[in-house]
Amino acid sequence: MRVPGLIALAGLLLVAACASPGAQRPAPTPPAPATRPLPLPSPPLPGPLLPTPPAPPRPEAAAIELGELPGWAEEDHVAAFEGWRAICPVRRLPAFAAACRAAMAVDLLDADEARTFFETRFLAQPLPGEGVLTGYFAPVYEARRVPDETFSAPLRPPPADLPPEGGRYPDRAAIEARPPSDALAWLQPEDKFFLQIQGSGTLIFPEGPPERAVFAGTNSQPFSGVANAMRERGLLEAGQTSAEGIRAWLAANRGPGAAEIMALNPRYVFFRLAKEDGLPPRGAAAVPLPPGRAIAVDLSLHTAGDVYWIDARSPILAGAFPTYRRLVTALDTGGAIRGPIRADLYLGQGAEAGLEAGRIRHVLRLYRLVPRP
Repeated sequence: MRVPGLIALAGLLLVAACASPGAQRPAPTPPAPATRPLPLPSPPLPGPLLPTPPAPPRPEAAAIELGELPGWAEEDHVAAFEGWRAICPVRRLPAFAAACRAAMAVDLLDADEARTFFETRFLAQPLPGEGVLTGYFAPVYEARRVPDETFSAPLRPPPADLPPEGGRYPDRAAIEARPPSDALAWLQPEDKFFLQIQGSGTLIFPEGPPERAVFAGTNSQPFSGVANAMRERGLLEAGQTSAEGIRAWLAANRGPGAAEIMALNPRYVFFRLAKEDGLPPRGAAAVPLPPGRAIAVDLSLHTAGDVYWIDARSPILAGAFPTYRRLVTALDTGGAIRGPIRADLYLGQGAEAGLEAGRIRHVLRLYRLVPRP
């Protein structure tokens, strides 16, 4: 899950807002990835967030029929239904109880039946204004038990003198200057940097089973993305400040150059190692995250379990899909996810999901599904 204090990949791209539009790939809106067992992409909270307290009042807008949503006719309604039904227990408000009972009582629906299920039970309430959609994923990185010339970045556990969350601790550069006598594992520097952005992931060792690197705390320093700084310094061209572009530059400039760039983000994430059990990831709502159907939102402004239609378009990063229009559920949160029209779309596990997630920075409109009166 992407808890407050956890920096998602979206956080890295959050500061890329000034990048100019890059080349866009003429491709249809991608289908939601199939659900599959994944490692936890983010840390567990002290306890489930649900049931959550009511979110602050939001400006009300006139609800519209689902058929009026941009892209609704092209939606994979069967995938939307299965994704929504899988997390139905999250939405515990009485208004959703009848729809959940009906969903759990039927077998698989065909496309027309799934579409009708939603259209006869819900309306869509537009949220005012526009914001930003980004993406995140569950990384899988190679690691070593002992350091070498390539795997030189220590994965550190929380230090004994780490204050409670909110208590300021030394920044990234100061922590990295300390002897790594307590290192849990060793990664390539750019991999560790992105693992800290994601909050957790799977480590693959040459010998023995894989292990899960689990979020274990931060230094409570503010997060600062590096994309704009790299563009302003002429290190990356506008439109090329995607995650893949940043990671490639860091890999090609290992040493003082890359360390200087990574130090621009003073926030530091500590980890613990756990057995990799192959179970699906769980977000802040304490339920599995369906790839392509879960978003992280600002839970001070939204309620975990709320269902949304995302209408995301006008990407600024090269190679991005032109639009993301689909039904999603708010199941997660993140330290860089702030504001009422701000969402981070979970894409799944591994390099392919990471490649797509790193290219998402789209103009976003949100519609919240509400039960019909």
